[in-house]
This record gives sequence, structure tokens and C-alpha cells, in this order.
Amino acid sequence: MFSKACEYGIRASIFIALNSFGGRRVSPKELAAEIDSPQAFTAKILQALVRHDVIQSVKGAYGGFEIDKNRIKTIKLSDIVDAIDGDNIYKGCGLGLKACDEDRPCPMHDKFKVVREELKTMLESTNLETLALDIKEGDTFLRR
Repeated sequence: MFSKACEYGIRASIFIALNSFGGRRVSPKELAAEIDSPQAFTAKILQALVRHDVIQSVKGAYGGFEIDKNRIKTIKLSDIVDAIDGDNIYKGCGLGLKACDEDRPCPMHDKFKVVREELKTMLESTNLETLALDIKEGDTFLRR
């Protein structure tokens, strides 16, 4: 459902948020290893997240990526998806057809429309704080 870049962007944001709770910045190399993503690809994803003000980049010897602790609870998954994939996830055809809309629907249009609406609601109502705290509590994980 999400692009690979978006999956990595979500994982990266959660990992950065988790570390930011403890006042710790994350290096690009550590982040790529943690989310099991190629370093160069991770760097491009991180640039997009910085450009969209989801995460911050700090340069220098003690630099890395972080999120202000006060902002972690305000950043929604929809912010990350928008930064990486835009809003295509809410518009695309469930069968991948180029021309699918209310006037000329594909066979799955009405069913997929419901799924897209539920996905949008979930992305807009889920924040990084909840996801990071679930990992911190050991209820969920980012890697196997």
C-alpha cells in the first residue's frame, strides 16, 4: 500500500522519535542499519522528511537527526506519508487503472474508496508519540 520509501520514512521517523525522547540524536548510518535500508536511499528519505519539517537535521560532531520532544505527539503518520508519497495513496485506483473515478469506476472502485477513507482516518489520527511509546514499552517492534 505504501511505497518502499514511505515504509522506510515511517520506520525512520518512529526510530528518531524514540531516541529523541531520551535527548539522543541518530546518525544516518545507525538509522539505515536500524530500519534495514540502504544508506543512500535512507539519506534521500531523510532529506524529504527534513524539507517537510517532520524531523530536524543537526550538523557537526554531535549532529544527527532528531525531533523536538514537544512536537512528537503532534506529528501524524499522514505528515510522513505526505512528505514521501504525497496524496496519491488517497486517489489511486485499487486496480491501478489510470482513469478510474466516480463517473467511470473500476469494478473495485466503491469498495476501495471505503478502504482509502479508513486509511486516511487512521493516518490522520495516529501520532509518532503513540507508536514510539509502544516500542519503548515492548508492545511493538521495528525489526525482527
